Amino acid sequence: MNLVTGATGLLGSHIVEKLREQGQPVRALVRPTSDTRVLESFGGVEFARGDITDLESLRTACKGVTTVYHSAAAVGDWGSWKNYFVPVTIRGTENMITAAREAGVERFLHVSSISAYGHPNEKGRVIDESAPLGQNLHKWSYYSRAKVEAETMVWAAHEKGDIQATVVKPSWLYGPRDRASLPRIIRALRAGKGKLLGDGQNRMNLTYAGNEADGCILAATKSNAIGENYNLSCDGVITQAEYFNKIAECLHVPPVKKHVPYWLAYNAAFWMEFFGHLVGKKKPPLVTRYSIWLIGRQCFFSEEKARRELGWEATVGYDEGIQRSVKWCLDNVDDLK
Repeated sequence: MNLVTGATGLLGSHIVEKLREQGQPVRALVRPTSDTRVLESFGGVEFARGDITDLESLRTACKGVTTVYHSAAAVGDWGSWKNYFVPVTIRGTENMITAAREAGVERFLHVSSISAYGHPNEKGRVIDESAPLGQNLHKWSYYSRAKVEAETMVWAAHEKGDIQATVVKPSWLYGPRDRASLPRIIRALRAGKGKLLGDGQNRMNLTYAGNEADGCILAATKSNAIGENYNLSCDGVITQAEYFNKIAECLHVPPVKKHVPYWLAYNAAFWMEFFGHLVGKKKPPLVTRYSIWLIGRQCFFSEEKARRELGWEATVGYDEGIQRSVKWCLDNVDDLK
């Protein structure tokens, strides 16, 4: 039995879908209020009602489980550290480790993030799995800080022998069922407000969610992956300008030609964050430094270890993946139809 947390999210739903395509049994951890229609459409998915903040519900969910895919976390780069990121990402991971240990789970796949390395931005730097965690973190980088603490906790439990862990670090994910980043890009391009950060020629770490799910399953099932860390961070070569203009092509709108200096966008984002925190805004500002870094950074996170040790390859290329993803958004996101 495979237990997937965060099963209704972008990556979690694709992991469930891929496991079911392989004929594997899947139990999805879902909250009582979750919309499970997509998961039900895959057929044969068992549901465990609960929450990663509720240890007792996790004890029930982990009974008879062989492999845990822990992809649930506090998402986004805005929110309360004390009331959102700590209870969900940090304490939630602690609860999952406890429940998995008590249930005798054989494999524990923890989904971290390349942002757990921190926010490096040296031009031309290539970062692999030997890099330390938490370097050059921004003030208020709650998402990244929580990912660092959760991953550190997983490795500590692995060293103690409580779980047999493997950690994967996704990059920027896109794909069908993306209701966050891609719809925002589509709205901007349709309105003619798309802009490139810098010259737009920086290589992006961009991964199709289905390809990411393939990598997660390989990492969770291969014996040589126990105790290892993998950057599942790229499907191939694509620049910032190429990504945005492939989306524009699908929308039949003009390509993006306007540019904003990276430093200017970064500094503007800082002041938006500053005033947002100062007045206690619940909604995120228009842009954050994390989003600017995600799109315009000059460094690159290498996925070569996953290619070499797991045999991970992108089965869906950028052209096909972007077309599928844009079509899904236009068909399913209400204000884009």
